[in-house]
Amino acid sequence: MSIIGLDGLQVRLGGRTVLDGLTGELHGKAIGLLGPNGAGKSTLINTLLGFHTPSRGTACVFGLDSRRDRARIRQSIGYMPENDSFIGNMTGVRFVRYMAELAGLPRAEALERAHEALFYVGLGEVRHRNIDTYSLGMKQLIKLAQALAHGPQLLILDEPTNGLDPLARQRMIHTLQEIRKGGSIRLLISSHLLRDIDETRDEVLILKDGRIAALSNIEEERRSHRNFMELEIMGSADEFCDSLRDLGCECACFAGGRVKLVMPDRMEPRDLYVMASRHGLQIRRIHRRRDSLEDIFMRAMDADSARGELVRL
Repeated sequence: MSIIGLDGLQVRLGGRTVLDGLTGELHGKAIGLLGPNGAGKSTLINTLLGFHTPSRGTACVFGLDSRRDRARIRQSIGYMPENDSFIGNMTGVRFVRYMAELAGLPRAEALERAHEALFYVGLGEVRHRNIDTYSLGMKQLIKLAQALAHGPQLLILDEPTNGLDPLARQRMIHTLQEIRKGGSIRLLISSHLLRDIDETRDEVLILKDGRIAALSNIEEERRSHRNFMELEIMGSADEFCDSLRDLGCECACFAGGRVKLVMPDRMEPRDLYVMASRHGLQIRRIHRRRDSLEDIFMRAMDADSARGELVRL
């Protein structure tokens, strides 16, 4: 079963189409949601939570329809919003306990879970302090704690490192990586910072103008490029490239001794050195290409148009 399933999803707000024809399935342990401002990221999150009703199509979480099953979906989701939404004059533990009760936990269990969640995110020592006295980094962490307290299956985080200093950001990223490694909670992380997504995700959904620009499993994407090599050689490359083609390589030669090639699965980089030696050449540099998240994002943004269907890069 997919974590999130979209089938022709359209959402109109104020007479304007904000999301248009989103179709695709997401299965990753940690899903990154990317896109420029106004791309529709927050609208998609609010639709999954049941706050916006689809104008057409469906959005599902763990097979539950956001239109019909919103109460069950919310019980299975922990939500960390971008903006602060605290209740005045509450201590940290009282706030997290209250949010756990709203999620359906009995009062005693909610209190126990609140203490556990606050210690888990590193706020155990300050849990009895008023939230108004917390720093910005501590406020981000308590938003994470309240999202975790009721034991969700899916954790949705909207700009989790927003406004954090480098140390606080590192602490937040480390916590999210630990949650991901645990495996019991899936993550959907929305951020405008590519580095945040790159450090925490294994699948990415990129939106552009309310449509899907790309949906990609990053590790599969990178594995598909494992045999793409770039070489710098000393000597004549023509015969070298001809020999590589005879071995099944796709090969192209460029000025300055540059060679780009795609090796068949049976070949290893050491085979290139053996072939170079046979032709009396020297390989000065060898580089195995690995697409970065930035490469994938920029290709999605540079596409002439995003049609709304699932696009595999």
